[in-house]
Amino acid sequence: MNYNPELLDEINLLMKYNLTTTQEGIKVHHDADAQNIAAAERLFDKKLVTQSDGGYLTDLGRELTEHLHAAYTILTSA
Repeated sequence: MNYNPELLDEINLLMKYNLTTTQEGIKVHHDADAQNIAAAERLFDKKLVTQSDGGYLTDLGRELTEHLHAAYTILTSA
């Protein structure tokens, strides 16, 4: 199984969230790259973020992002 570009865009966007607090979200502005805008909308449709332009992680989004951060740490450690 390979990750398609759209899925990688979603993963990259999720990796931008700060997991040390639940009080900090992100905003994908209307003039951002088209792939980031589309990724934010797909994450919202999947109920992983609270707004179609980013917002906060939902509980499911936070759990997924924690796993993504853990995988990244494992894969990048020497």
